[in-house]
Amino acid sequence: APHIGLSRDFVIYDRNDQLTVMKQALKAEGLDDGAVPPRLALSRISHIKNRMEGPGAFDDDSWNPRERHLGVLYERYTAALTEANALDFDDLLLKSVDLFEKAPAVRDRYAGQFRFVMVDEYQDTNVLQAEILYRLKPDGNGVSVVGDDAQSIYSFRAASVDNILTFPDRFEQKAKVVTLEQNYRSTQ
Repeated sequence: APHIGLSRDFVIYDRNDQLTVMKQALKAEGLDDGAVPPRLALSRISHIKNRMEGPGAFDDDSWNPRERHLGVLYERYTAALTEANALDFDDLLLKSVDLFEKAPAVRDRYAGQFRFVMVDEYQDTNVLQAEILYRLKPDGNGVSVVGDDAQSIYSFRAASVDNILTFPDRFEQKAKVVTLEQNYRSTQ
């Protein structure tokens, strides 16, 4: 934690804590739950975080009034977490990327600890999760991913099928694509 400016005693906010913070942010903006439902705001913010984007990803010029408020709510939400020395679950992933970028010795320690990394259902990873893998194993040594680009179903949770489609390009020197053409799991 200190490598990236966090206190060692930071806390992790669960869904209820996050809802409380968002409701406070709504109140501070003079908005009610009908204008922007707190769960919806948290879901949209999570989606943006998992694409590694900030409050600016919300369009201030949008025709949708909710969308116009989300950037400000994102900023208030983040400020409240920072003030409370807290992270949400998405922040844990974002801070991991930050840690691997800013503290190469820490990244190298974990890269050495995990000689092999296998990711199943890689087509359902988001940009942030893929970035952690790339930061942890930038040369691709010991990395295996399994997935089916035709079965990406979690785009509503910020999953990006591009992760599996661009995987061979990302690890050009090490990537070997093995295509399973025969279905061994079930018969007609």
